Amino acid sequence: MAIFCQRCGTELPVSARFCSNCGAVVPAATYTPGRPLVRPIVGRQIAGVCIGLAQAYGWDLALVRIFTVLGLIFSGGLVAVAYLACWIGIPQEPIALP
Repeated sequence: MAIFCQRCGTELPVSARFCSNCGAVVPAATYTPGRPLVRPIVGRQIAGVCIGLAQAYGWDLALVRIFTVLGLIFSGGLVAVAYLACWIGIPQEPIALP
């Protein structure tokens, strides 16, 4: 498996921190294949629904949040009901004790 530089498109190994071609910083991957659908504690804004969906399916978090806000504005309340259902239905990430 490989990743690609977002600036120049060069194929890089998964462990790369910088692009070997242009020197750009490679962002840390937040997508982990097989990650369960949970609402994480770290990084959430309201209830963690958007970040949970983004991490579970490998979507861009900013786009998920933008589409959620646009849906809240233009759906007549349908997205608000879906968000509330996800808030109730998606379990919270377990707290790791030291």
